[in-house]
Parts: sequence; C-alpha cells; structure tokens
Amino acid sequence: MARLARIEVFAPDEVAIVHVTNRTVRRCFLLGDDPLTGKNFDHRKTWMEDELKHLAAHFGIDLLCYAIMSNHFHLVLRSRPDVVAAWDDTEVARHWLMLCPKRKTADQQPKEPTEFELNMIRHDPARVQQIRSRLSDISWWMRLLSQKIGRKANQEDQELGKFWQARYRAVRLLDETALLACAAYVDLNPIRAAMAETIETSDFTSAQQRALELRESLRANSGGEEMVTDSIKDHPSSRTRLEMPAKPIVRSLCPLALDEVSSDSIGACIHRARHRASDRGFLPMSVSAYLELLDWTARQMRSDKRGVTPPSARPIFERLGICAESWCELTKDFGRLFSTVAGKPTVIDSTRSRTRRQRYHVRTRTRELLTA
Repeated sequence: MARLARIEVFAPDEVAIVHVTNRTVRRCFLLGDDPLTGKNFDHRKTWMEDELKHLAAHFGIDLLCYAIMSNHFHLVLRSRPDVVAAWDDTEVARHWLMLCPKRKTADQQPKEPTEFELNMIRHDPARVQQIRSRLSDISWWMRLLSQKIGRKANQEDQELGKFWQARYRAVRLLDETALLACAAYVDLNPIRAAMAETIETSDFTSAQQRALELRESLRANSGGEEMVTDSIKDHPSSRTRLEMPAKPIVRSLCPLALDEVSSDSIGACIHRARHRASDRGFLPMSVSAYLELLDWTARQMRSDKRGVTPPSARPIFERLGICAESWCELTKDFGRLFSTVAGKPTVIDSTRSRTRRQRYHVRTRTRELLTA
C-alpha cells in the first residue's frame, strides 16, 4: 500500500511530534568510517550537530532527540506553531533571514539582516504569513538540513548528484508510550549497532550530551562529588568521556522533564536566550531517571550484563501499561513496528488522516506488544 502524503499525517499549523530519519545514498558510510575507501568522515557528524544547533535557534521547532550514525541519522522533532505565533513580524523576518540569508560572512555564516532586508519581508503580509508557516514546518527543517550537508559533502568529495538516498522518512508519535520508546530507540542507536557500550560513550547522540550536562550539574551542586552509574564504573572509556564537557548543542536540546503540574509549563514556554524554540519538556520523568532507564535497556541487549529493572522505571512502565519485555522489544524494533504513526493500537485506531480521514495500519506484532 502506498505511503500517505505527509500533509495527511502532520502539518505546520498544528503541534506534532515526529520521528524523522534519512540515509546516505546506497547506504554508503559517508558520515563515518567507510570500509570501502578507508576514509573517515566523522567530521561530517560535527557539521550536522552545528547545523542542528543553528536550525533549533531559528525554527519554531523543538529538537527533542538526535543520533548521527555513519550512514544515517535520527531526529525527534516537535513543531511549535504556537511559539511562532507569539513572534512579531520582525522576529519572523529575522529568523527566516538567518536560515536563508541574503549575505554571508567569509566563513559562510549568515550575516545579521539589515533593516532593508527585514522590511522586504515584514511589509509584505502575505510573505510574512507564508514564512510563519515554514518556520514551524518539519519538512522545511529537513529540507535545509539535508541540502546544507549534501552540498558541503559533495563539494568536499568533488562529486555531483544525490548525497541522500531519498526524501526523509517520518513517523508521527501519537502518545507518550510511542514518544518514550522512540526517544530510547534513537538514543540507543550506537549501542544497538555495537558502536558503543554505554550511554557516555555514545558519541553524537542527545543522550550522551544530556548525561554530560547532568554530570556537570551534579558536580557543581555537590562541591566536586558526582553520582555515576554502574556502567561508568565498569567501563574505563566511560570514565574518560566523563571528563569531556557537554557540547554547545546541549543548549539547543529541548528540556527533557515535563512538569505537568507547574503553571510555568502552560502556554508556549518560549526560550528567551535564542538557543531553541521553547523550554517545554516532553517526558514525565527526570533526566537522571531517563538515563537510568536507557542504561538498563542497553544492558538487556547483552546477555552478560542483564540487570534488575530499576525502581525508577517501574512507575513509568505502570503508567504506560507495558511490561519490561515489551519495552525492550519496542526500543529495539521501533522502526519495524511502526510505519506512518506510532502509539498504542487503541490510539492509532481512533486517529484518522488529516484530510482524507483514512485509518492507519497497525502491525500484528505491535498489537500483541501494546494491547493490555
């Protein structure tokens, strides 16, 4: 059956959380170690982190999670038209001109727009309305990201043609079960691919950056002492990574913990320091509890390091109505279990496409895992 058009699944005029992924052409390792040519392209992962940081600062879209692998990448994004609606016309024009600049510096960074350039947009109501829509459009985010990295890589290799295999793949996340499972699926990519053994050694992932940021926070609050997980104690390379500071991209990541009680979590929660769109969290748990859950889940992938379900994980499993075994399969096979939308079968069955009102297909194994 043909895949539904993306406009049927999500659109820039509504808040939506979407897992997106894209793969390099012919599955070549053009973002990491290429066994065919013997070349290493890890620096391109840094390009991607820099570009994600730039996009997060100027789009009305929250960057929840990311993982950059050797031949593909994963992002979890949340469109925020409510944030863009709170920007005045000048802010809309400035954000757009920083994304698609008229002028660049010598190192190809966008220059601050002039009053003339701003006026060309803000004095045209139809243009402002069009740009407002684009600034919360996940397709525009992916378009600018893919174009920038593809052009830069082709220029470096002195090649022509496609760098990415096809248009990005997208799955809308309908409930917190799907969101938590997808976040873990994304953050555990290097461990599942046997590229890392612990969260702290999982380079170019949001989980590693959150762990390093938490380490710095704990160290500052405890006068130099810090809490570490068993995985860090067990693995020498983890201790080495703990001496690394978190990268600047950590400020571009949306806060993880969602405070469902505080009045501060109501509304757009606009981020004022211009590192990201908003300060709204997305999971009903703390960063430390999430990292502990990831650490335990990673252990289940290795027969020699299995452990008891952590106490902090039991309440979230009870809330979501899933067992530990189902959770492990969800985080291992998320990409296979869901195609267009993700969530509990009851939620998917009650959801229809935006304009044609079509039902979404639920795989048999997904029903078996998530039907209480």
